[in-house]
Amino acid sequence: MAETLESVIAALPKEQQEAIAQQTMKLIAEEMSLRELRKARERSQQAVGAILAINQAAVSKIERRTDMYVSTLRSFIEAMGGELEIIARFPDRAPIIINQFEELA
Repeated sequence: MAETLESVIAALPKEQQEAIAQQTMKLIAEEMSLRELRKARERSQQAVGAILAINQAAVSKIERRTDMYVSTLRSFIEAMGGELEIIARFPDRAPIIINQFEELA
């Protein structure tokens, strides 16, 4: 009978199990849609809409967009208690934080 991933992890020492759980959460957190992020932050569309002074349908529309203004994205993130940073990554140097959009806030 084949072993499941859960049974293999359960057989590991607690320290390794915790390290696996932490790495899993880190990987999950690295990429999310706005909808997934809102749900992870335990916010409803109505609650985010109230902060942004828009209705629930407008929040839903923002979450489905694939292209939007930086100011819209910043407002959405801030409505959930976060802060938006735009970072450029190049293979030959350290990441660079783009700061020209800070004036939009």
